[in-house]
Amino acid sequence: MTEASEGGGRVLGSLRVLEIGHFVAAPFATRVLADLGADVIKIESPSGDPARQWGEQVDGHSLWWSIHGRNKRSVTLNLKHPKAKGIVLGLAAQCDVLIENFRPGQLAKLGLGVEVLREARPDLIVAHISGYGQSGPYRDRAAFGVIGEAIGGLRHLTDHAPGTSDLPPVRVGVSIGDSVAGLYAVIGVLAALWERDSAGGDGKGRTLDVALTESILSLMEGMLPEYGALGRVKQPTGGGIATAAPTNAYPTSDGAFILIAANSEPLFARLMNLVGRPELIGAPGYDGNQARVANAAALDALIGDWSRGFTAAKLEAMLGEADIPSSKVYTAADIAADPQYRARGMVRDVADPNFEAPVLHSGAVPHVVGAPDPVRWAGPAIGAHTDEVLRDLLGLDVAAIAALRGEGVF
Repeated sequence: MTEASEGGGRVLGSLRVLEIGHFVAAPFATRVLADLGADVIKIESPSGDPARQWGEQVDGHSLWWSIHGRNKRSVTLNLKHPKAKGIVLGLAAQCDVLIENFRPGQLAKLGLGVEVLREARPDLIVAHISGYGQSGPYRDRAAFGVIGEAIGGLRHLTDHAPGTSDLPPVRVGVSIGDSVAGLYAVIGVLAALWERDSAGGDGKGRTLDVALTESILSLMEGMLPEYGALGRVKQPTGGGIATAAPTNAYPTSDGAFILIAANSEPLFARLMNLVGRPELIGAPGYDGNQARVANAAALDALIGDWSRGFTAAKLEAMLGEADIPSSKVYTAADIAADPQYRARGMVRDVADPNFEAPVLHSGAVPHVVGAPDPVRWAGPAIGAHTDEVLRDLLGLDVAAIAALRGEGVF
């Protein structure tokens, strides 16, 4: 691996990654690697990643970008310019990994197919992230994360239970399809690096093919085996879980909801004692998880009638004292104030030159014990590191960089 910028003491401090991505999936993958210490060089068009325009803006700057682009070095490049190819290949030669999420075949059309990239660096790890994958009859279809969620089966299962609502199927609330695909790309990259660089490694580059649709499908637990063996189509269950009870969100007197998960025998006994219905412990219809699942609607109604008699704060205190897994449904305000998140650095204030006050960021996952602070800088300005990277990695001097800029290469 290469010696990366400011990588000392970080778990991936010797790794350099070239990102040719936009929107969410590839940039999410590289952000995870960057948080772990990798030197990520992000190639953007001169107008910048479209994600810079997403979310709430302050004086024309995206608050989301502050975290989405953090710990990366931004290099602008017009990939359609004839001289761009040489720059990409020069950078690829200095990198261990390239991650991209264009449509299948798009890089090849730009003269940057895998074979060409490996001429620049034979052991380069290349990770493709796309809607449907690099092969198959759907490979050329347009897709975003929401399409992956639909075809992967998630959008069907996040809906309300059948017959309870005529509203459209409910979205998870974040770009989960893109993020999961990004995580799978990270896993694949690390596995490929292990095979390449470990003591028994073969020193070879590898190509990874990650599809949004398949990433979501892989999370669907028993959905496919149940259908294959029983012909049963798994249905959405709203706030509950089809395989465990009681587990749901229950209303409070002050209009909130408390999640209660009491689906083991000891937990169910504690909850029923708290609810004031100890006679249901071991009673027919409530004896064992399978019986409770069959009787979940009645059980949820019973618990809901009880929970409505208390405020969320009171319920949390009572359930906590009884050692029953439970929580209020957190909003951003709850998360920002939570002492557990704050204590572990999962909610932190990060200085960003685009904003007067520090920006609230989530921390890095996983925590690497003993490593330096994972957040080195917030999402950079468009092309903030172009001159630095071209000088340090490609050996271009000020005049050469100025000439390329004048030609519209970046």
